[in-house]
Amino acid sequence: MKELEAGVSVTDLCRKHGVGDASIYNWKARFGGMDVSEARRLKALEDEDTRLKRLLADAMLDNAALKDL
Repeated sequence: MKELEAGVSVTDLCRKHGVGDASIYNWKARFGGMDVSEARRLKALEDEDTRLKRLLADAMLDNAALKDL
């Protein structure tokens, strides 16, 4: 994002990093205005959220299986 904010074109960034322009725009919408520590914290929270959702789904399946016994 720093390169984009510094004036590097989206096309040049796509070539440099080997990604499509949609990825750049998605990252800009998601992380624009954040510093690195904030982006890392957001990523950590999203990872934890995903992990907790999986744990909940597993517990719900176990509960349903026990009810069927």
